Amino acid sequence: MSEISERVHLRPTMLSDLDFVISVETDAHNLPFITPWDRTQHEGAVRFPDFRHFIVELGEGTDRVGFVILQGCRNPHGSVELKRIVLQPKGQGLGRTCVRLLKRMAFRDLGAHRFWLDVKQLNQRALALYASEGFVEEGRLRESVRVWKAEQPAGASAQLAGYDSLVVMSMLDREYQARLALGQESA
Repeated sequence: MSEISERVHLRPTMLSDLDFVISVETDAHNLPFITPWDRTQHEGAVRFPDFRHFIVELGEGTDRVGFVILQGCRNPHGSVELKRIVLQPKGQGLGRTCVRLLKRMAFRDLGAHRFWLDVKQLNQRALALYASEGFVEEGRLRESVRVWKAEQPAGASAQLAGYDSLVVMSMLDREYQARLALGQESA
């Protein structure tokens, strides 16, 4: 286990964390890759038992570096969704570490049969990460999300730049178990 993975911890999000969550989610480095929620949606995810909303911490509970959301935690079909993963800074292995922690939580703790996600096609970095972590592409929802122009003059309303497709990916419990047996996952 790498040093970074030993230092990454997930703790349940508290309502007092939501200003941080919104700030990370609406940061210019993250905004192109997600569809941000308003505060009320995050409050619902913190409170509703079908969700798991976590703050990602690096170190001994002092450095918040992002957040993650799981949805479908009470799904009767055992289909748990990785709804959101938003991290800063980038390029330090935090994403891979979080994905591994979340896979373990989904399959071991929540008893998932299927762990799935969707990711914008333009997010090539995330697509490569998920594929390298054993997720299988199931299909694409063509041009299903709007993409807005990044730079707007002060006071101007957002302008549509076009559409992006969502790539649906998943991992089944037997695929996760095979990865465990091969030493590609930690128990």
